[in-house]
Amino acid sequence: MSEVAPLPERAAEFRRRFHAVQEEIGKVVVGQPDIVSGVLTCLFVGGHCLLEGVPGLGKTLLVRTLAQVLDLEFNRIQFTPDLMPSDILGTNIITETESGGRAFQFQRGPIFAQIVLADEINRATPKTQSALLEAMQEHRVTIGGKMHQLEEPFFVLATQNPIEQEGTYPLPEAQLDRFLFKLIVPFVTREELATILDRTTRNDWVQPQKIMDGREIQQWQSLVREVLIAPAVQDYAIRLVLATHPESEFATEPTKRFLRCGASPRGAQTMILAAKVRALLAGRYNVSFDDLRSVYFPAMRHRVLLNFEAQAENLPPDQLLQQILALVPEKAELAAR
Repeated sequence: MSEVAPLPERAAEFRRRFHAVQEEIGKVVVGQPDIVSGVLTCLFVGGHCLLEGVPGLGKTLLVRTLAQVLDLEFNRIQFTPDLMPSDILGTNIITETESGGRAFQFQRGPIFAQIVLADEINRATPKTQSALLEAMQEHRVTIGGKMHQLEEPFFVLATQNPIEQEGTYPLPEAQLDRFLFKLIVPFVTREELATILDRTTRNDWVQPQKIMDGREIQQWQSLVREVLIAPAVQDYAIRLVLATHPESEFATEPTKRFLRCGASPRGAQTMILAAKVRALLAGRYNVSFDDLRSVYFPAMRHRVLLNFEAQAENLPPDQLLQQILALVPEKAELAAR
């Protein structure tokens, strides 16, 4: 479709293509519609996604299937305690030239792909995890003082297991903040488990077809940013973020009691961009209050730091965010700018 087509036409085509990718993934991945939708939202916003769930729920299968549906270069990195930053980024090696001399040549690591699966990311040391910081934010890596640009679109999907703590390391806050969404993968239903057994215990494997390439993805990422947001709705997103800061004038009582540190400005950016995708999928060209609320938890649950009291009471971040969401009103007087 032409880039100069009217917004309603492009929005309708976006919805059709979004659902086409979703349906193709559904031929392999059973159930989990909210997780698939969340991953695709990250894709069309241009952000990264962290998937958390117990083993066997299809997190890796989802990422691998997404790579098959999209015509993008894919690499998988299995994170282990002995993994080094150079194993991810690459390194300079000494090679022999045609004249018999020696020279340094950069050997690219697996980060040089368009979809990168960081499998069990919390098994690597913080030093190795931090190797992803520049790549995730700047879409480039610096080796030996020389910058190497990553090919667009660039998308990191990471998985982690929440129940096994031995041999794992918590992700640095700076890295967590670079994930657009943190999605909690739930256990499957009875019907979904029956379908999984039917597919995996028979010769009934389905090979998904490629639906979309990188150029089209970038086109939809540009379309998302054209969706409008009213000042009052944007201010609601701002106050939802500020309400997570204990020292803010908008801080709620649960915030002051249980939070050590609130979300960064990336939290507000994430909510607004993800809400624009939700608006387009609903057939609207402007963001609503409900759109913001629908993306609040995956956008914020990994960006708030609980204090000791919250940890002692075993308070989940989502429960605290639910209290904040209930206490922040939709409309308030806009501060003078």
